[in-house]
Amino acid sequence: MLKYKEGGLEYSLKDYGLPASIEDEAAMHKGLFLARVASQGKGVFQVAGVEGLFLARVSGRFAYSANHPGNYPAVGDWVIVDKTGGDGGDGTIHHVLERRSVFARRGAGTAGGAQVIAANIDTLLICMSLNGDFNLRRLERYLAIAWDSGAQPVVVLTKTDLCPDLASHISLIEPIAMGCPIIACSAENGDGLDEVRQYASKGKTIAFVGSSGVGKSTLANKLLGSDVLETNEIRENDGRGRHTTSSRQMLLIPGGGILIDTPGMRELGIYSANLDKAFEDILEIAQDCRYSDCSHTSEPGCMVQQAISNGSLDAKRFEGFQKLQREAGYEGLTSRQLENEKIKRMFGGKNNMKQRLKEVKDKKHKR
Repeated sequence: MLKYKEGGLEYSLKDYGLPASIEDEAAMHKGLFLARVASQGKGVFQVAGVEGLFLARVSGRFAYSANHPGNYPAVGDWVIVDKTGGDGGDGTIHHVLERRSVFARRGAGTAGGAQVIAANIDTLLICMSLNGDFNLRRLERYLAIAWDSGAQPVVVLTKTDLCPDLASHISLIEPIAMGCPIIACSAENGDGLDEVRQYASKGKTIAFVGSSGVGKSTLANKLLGSDVLETNEIRENDGRGRHTTSSRQMLLIPGGGILIDTPGMRELGIYSANLDKAFEDILEIAQDCRYSDCSHTSEPGCMVQQAISNGSLDAKRFEGFQKLQREAGYEGLTSRQLENEKIKRMFGGKNNMKQRLKEVKDKKHKR
């Protein structure tokens, strides 16, 4: 594996988390080279190749055949380009290789296509501050998308130094976390930073997601060891930080690991979500309803309504579940219909996905 030097340090694509499966897939594209998308702008991408960072744009053929917004490169993607980096102008991206995980939301506007926030993430760190940003319904939304992404979600509660009753806040989160780790931390006094850092081992990619002002960039700077990302002080009137990150970017963590920092998201529309996992408690209760097609409203023998009545299920949590079901368009679908719908959304149809998998297998066979 070729190495390059930057800032006095030596790097290779292994430092960017290159897995063997991607090396094998890249080898099928003779005469072209492998790179990973480090940041993106309007029509241009910064990618990390074997000779360093350089700019690249998608080829005309790629743009013509990309029939879905989610098929375009995103930060964290492994791509095939026509140059290795260094000097000599912009490169051209010809292919996006298979993604191991995708964190995406519904794009703005009436079309409602997928907007990929980041790809090929090992751990999604969902940040929520313990002051004005604390919102259980918003966390449920993030978790539903995170469980569907293919990455491991971790809840990161920031600004513990501003929270006088941490235990009560954690007790509210535990029932909806569905077993994912919860870390309470403070960039101000260093609490919990070692727990966050354990997910950033060599070759592993972590991504910070969350609302504006929750302290993602401040936390990221602590891991990076310097003020690489711009931050602003907390506003005195409401205790919230001001949003500063304006684009997604991928950075190497000294000592190992890859970090993707994302802008704060005021809106996180559901494009594809794993509601079965995010609301596993509700579905387990619903299995005991008298009728298999129970709408959980007024039917006799509804165990969900009974659980709400006796206090074992929070009515607001159930309302949140119903809202996300409607938003995702999953309400009333069978498990098979649900899987087909997700494939259709992310890959433009089940047949397209099968064709893509067939092409990869055929290329391996020819080798």
